[in-house]
Amino acid sequence: MNALPNSVAPQDTLEIDPVDALERQRGGALLIDVREDDERAAGLPADAVGLARGSIEARIGEFAPDREREILAICASGRRSLLAVETLRALGYARSRSVRGGFLRWKGEGLPIEQGSLDADSAERYARHLVLPEVGVAGQRRLARARVALIGAGGLGAPASLYLAAAGVGRITLIDDDRVERSNLQRQVVHADARVGVAKTESARITLNALNPGVRVDTIEERVQAANVERLLRDHDVVLDGADNFPTRYLLSAASQRLRIPLVYGAVHRFSGQVSVFDPRRADSPCYRCLFPQPPSAAEAPNCSEAGVLGVLPGIIGLLQASETLKLLLGIGQPLVGRLLCHDALAGSFRELRLPRDPDCPGCGANARFGGYEDVAQICAGL
Repeated sequence: MNALPNSVAPQDTLEIDPVDALERQRGGALLIDVREDDERAAGLPADAVGLARGSIEARIGEFAPDREREILAICASGRRSLLAVETLRALGYARSRSVRGGFLRWKGEGLPIEQGSLDADSAERYARHLVLPEVGVAGQRRLARARVALIGAGGLGAPASLYLAAAGVGRITLIDDDRVERSNLQRQVVHADARVGVAKTESARITLNALNPGVRVDTIEERVQAANVERLLRDHDVVLDGADNFPTRYLLSAASQRLRIPLVYGAVHRFSGQVSVFDPRRADSPCYRCLFPQPPSAAEAPNCSEAGVLGVLPGIIGLLQASETLKLLLGIGQPLVGRLLCHDALAGSFRELRLPRDPDCPGCGANARFGGYEDVAQICAGL
């Protein structure tokens, strides 16, 4: 009787139990983990080779040039590894088998494993990121190396900082010289009633470290001024503007231009808010002064204590800023460069306005001249 073709071999000849697989591996069989890179981040069988199923045809020869060698395939639960075995047998690796129950059973039976490319805490904590092809292990590592300067630990900075810390941004620098007041708690959700009177930076640090102990939170209890703005922003990858006044925003804009650091802008007023990204690394990007060449008067732009603000609104705008920040750090999607996203909370609507670079902009135009941060600060004198 002729033997059955490999592709239709009986199921029991294609699978072996994890304990048997370990014994064969120790006897010289090659164990390949055919899960994707992000799935192996939490760990894989000891001495296994990571080779995603989709790469088997192109790369198996690197690891097993001898087609007589026994190859054992393992995945998460044992389904994909069966498909991998079919591929291997079609390539001539007749002595290939799938590990029944996959890595879940291997781990459950206490067989030896080795740490993946992320530690166990990170692999579990960021599991929903790791399955996104746009993020994955490489993206999560990128976030872990990222440095974000967050100006203001108030209405916008509070929600933005929570989600940046939760996302695993490795270093967050909180810059604010205010202290927590009870009136802040209506919208500044990173603070707590028990911390009224505490520096906002310290209050926020306590919350962020409780949420994600693996994130480094640096606190600087200073107001952004002409004398310190470059020192505060230097060595960061992104600046998130959570300021509530025009002098600070003009200084941030000038410094981000000079240091070539992307600035994620956000602002709220009563029931409306807006978000944009100013990225001096891009030739087509406007800057903050393309939007506001000169600051409006105090009557035209009263602050929140004078005009009021719907408590939930800074949360919406701050989270949009956090989203834009993550996109910049990961290099994915289309950041809001050259676009101003406006939200009307009463109407429940969003609209997008084009914000092209102004060739005559006093901040980034062809004839713009930087006369020092003191000069920038004087633009807003009297506001």
